[in-house]
Formats: sequence, structure tokens, C-alpha cells
Amino acid sequence: MGKLIIFSAPSGAGKTTLVKAVLSQTDQFMFSVSATSRKPRVGEVNGKDYYFLSSEEFKQKIATNEFVEYEEVYENLCYGTLKSEIERIWALGKHVVFDVDVKGGLNLKRQFGEKALALFVMPPSEHALRERLTSRATDTPEAIEMRVAKAKYELEFAPQFDIQIINDNLDVAVNQTCNTVLEFIKNDLL
Repeated sequence: MGKLIIFSAPSGAGKTTLVKAVLSQTDQFMFSVSATSRKPRVGEVNGKDYYFLSSEEFKQKIATNEFVEYEEVYENLCYGTLKSEIERIWALGKHVVFDVDVKGGLNLKRQFGEKALALFVMPPSEHALRERLTSRATDTPEAIEMRVAKAKYELEFAPQFDIQIINDNLDVAVNQTCNTVLEFIKNDLL
């Protein structure tokens, strides 16, 4: 059985970039595809981007204890990690890499303890975060302010993670992240 590498961060902190860097290090890692009850966006593929479930299917899987963690973000809008996804990746002899929200990350860490490394990616400052979100040009000013407010809340959880990575300089953050993750798995070669 492999280990779990958990990434959590506020929107705009650079988590996805660091996840991709870790996944490129070795073929020992595989990304965990989350389940969601939201509709697919244009170009998204079931089983690759998410496992897209109806609200009813999601609730049924909750009732039958098929999730290792899940969160109802808004009414009838849920995200979660299926137990079968972790089992699928471990059956392939790989370590599981997660990109999950803060609560999901802490839930996974609580359940898997020493088999899990929980990393929290932090923006260098609120100002830098706001600039990153603005430069994406995907959100309205109101949505950006909502994301910044949510980020302030999420940052309160950073000390509960094993490692905090400040993504101020991307090269430094990538090196720190990859070195930390590779050190974590080196004593558990599959």
C-alpha cells in the first residue's frame, strides 16, 4: 500500500502548479480524481477531470459509506474522494496525490495519519493573491473579493498541515515541494 500526498491551498496560491511538478518527478505518483455533483464544464471528461455524479448518486454513495471524505460546498453541490479511487491507485502500486480543499485535506490526514503528508500552499501575501486572481481574468471583482475572503479563512488552518509552502518564488516552491515529497516516500518504495 502506498502513501498519500495531500495538497490544499486558497484559490490562486499556485497549488495546481506544484501538484503538476510533483506528478512529473516520478511515475510512482498518480493523481486522485475527485467526485462532484456539479455538471461538467465544456471540455471536462468524466473519470479524468472528475467523476460526475448526480446529486442523488452522490447522496447514495454517502449513505453507503463509499467516500473517504466529502464536503457539501453549497446546497446539493458536493465534492469528495471515493474510497475506490484510492484503492484503484494503490492497486497499481502508486502513491496517491490529492488536490483538495482545506477541510478535505485535514480529513484525509486525520484518517491516514503517518501514511499521509499534508502540504498547505500559501500565497506570499493577500496583495499577491489578489493580483494572481485578477490576472487570471476569469472572475468578476466581486468573485475575487469572495475568494480573498475565503482565503483568509483557509489560511487559519495552515498550522494544522505537516508542511506550509510559501509560493513566493515558483522555482524555490517547486524545489521545496518536490524535495519534501520525495523524502517522504523514499522509505516506502513500492
